[in-house]
Amino acid sequence: MPNNDNVSIYVDGSNLYHSLSHICGRHDVDFEKFATKLCNGRRLVRIYYYNARVDQTKEPGRYRGQQRFFASLKYIPYLETRFGNLVYRDFPNSPPYEKGIDIKMATDMLVHGHRGNYDVAILVSGDNDFVDALQAVKDFGQHTEVALFGRRGSQRLREVVDRVIELDSSYFSDLWSA
Repeated sequence: MPNNDNVSIYVDGSNLYHSLSHICGRHDVDFEKFATKLCNGRRLVRIYYYNARVDQTKEPGRYRGQQRFFASLKYIPYLETRFGNLVYRDFPNSPPYEKGIDIKMATDMLVHGHRGNYDVAILVSGDNDFVDALQAVKDFGQHTEVALFGRRGSQRLREVVDRVIELDSSYFSDLWSA
């Protein structure tokens, strides 16, 4: 019997990028294939990809690479990019940090859940800050899943969601762009 659930995917872009680089040694995942695999036969409503733009004046090389990547995302059906801010304090002595991404992701999950835009929300992140938002989504009556790296981390996320999708290098073996 086919599963008619509508799925929305919320991707913490920085978390995914750094986890892929660390675990797999690369980060050129094909987002369309990745979303299809996460949906597992269910209907994709939308992918929301969250990140912060690099400052062109402070990091021109990194900025160019990031802009090429963001441009490539525009060709993926049903994918929207959402941006927070990258804060440069004491740069280059200290690396920049993201601001506003988590709250933007949580707000989107809650608003879309309240509107009934999906049956299942899949969070691609290992950040425990999303526990309360995921619980609220469940309280609306939707299902929640988290796709994350590592079996020991993010215990609170694992406990609150309905399903955990374990991400490791073998999960991505057929999902690379090149």
